[in-house]
Amino acid sequence: MDVYYLGVEIGGTKQQIAIGKADGTIVELVCEKVALTKGALSIREWLLEKVPVVTGKYTTNHSRIAAACIGFGGPIETGTGKVLISVQVEGWKDFELKTWFQEQFGVDTYVLNDTVAGGYGELVLGAGRASQNFFYTNIGTGIGGAFFIGRKYYDGAGCGAAYMGNTYIPDPFAQRAGQATRLENICSGAAIESRLRQPGYVDGSSLLMELCGGDEKMLSCRMLGEAAKQGDAFALGEIDLFARSYAIGLGNMMTSVSPDLVAIGGGVANLGEIILEPVRKYVNEVAFISVRGRCEIVQSELADHVVIAGAILYAAGCSKL
Repeated sequence: MDVYYLGVEIGGTKQQIAIGKADGTIVELVCEKVALTKGALSIREWLLEKVPVVTGKYTTNHSRIAAACIGFGGPIETGTGKVLISVQVEGWKDFELKTWFQEQFGVDTYVLNDTVAGGYGELVLGAGRASQNFFYTNIGTGIGGAFFIGRKYYDGAGCGAAYMGNTYIPDPFAQRAGQATRLENICSGAAIESRLRQPGYVDGSSLLMELCGGDEKMLSCRMLGEAAKQGDAFALGEIDLFARSYAIGLGNMMTSVSPDLVAIGGGVANLGEIILEPVRKYVNEVAFISVRGRCEIVQSELADHVVIAGAILYAAGCSKL
């Protein structure tokens, strides 16, 4: 009998469902941006509609789904699979996600923070294959983090650890000296796009205005990267602002745990070296000598499939324990 595993990604922007094999190979993938008109309920309704359609194809006389794993975009209680909260989507606070999913779909289920699931994927199948002390972080709607020490996930007190986006950095837009803000408020994809879309924020002579057709509400991180690659002064300045702030958060994480490798995923990291090069430069300035020059910073190899692949791997591994 063929054995498959179900991976689910619940994010603040996109939702994914995938069927995969024990080695992390994805055999079927559904990815959609769900309109969150009812917050978390909209996502649960989408799952109720889509999961049976996908899993039904692999629940036959000749195949079965052995386990499922959900990568959830927010802090969770690891032992119970209960969501603590979602910063981006209303309606998830204290929700018993593991219990709900098992009851609805009748499959043994595990729940991880989405960045942790992504870290598993990148550790096993991506850039972290040869790493012993590995840090994975993503820059998407939010910013997460996951440490793997001796190739084992570090879960802290049982509700996750290394929530990098919720660490504090100096606020580059502060009205008074010493004011701080969360890293996510400056460097997440959502924060970058919100800033770009503020009326009058982007220089009118910037290539960005041409790329968005003069409609600031259409500006995106992708456009920012494109303009910067073409040498646009405003775009390069915005990326420099991002990199300086992001490097403080990442440099602090690296100084604290001293990983041998950092892999960065998420939509903003997909811009590639135009983002990563200045990040490396500024991390080298702020990180302590104990880690400086001893840790490589690279882009995620699994890109948009990193969370879903990690969820499938985790489901396969746990189902065999």
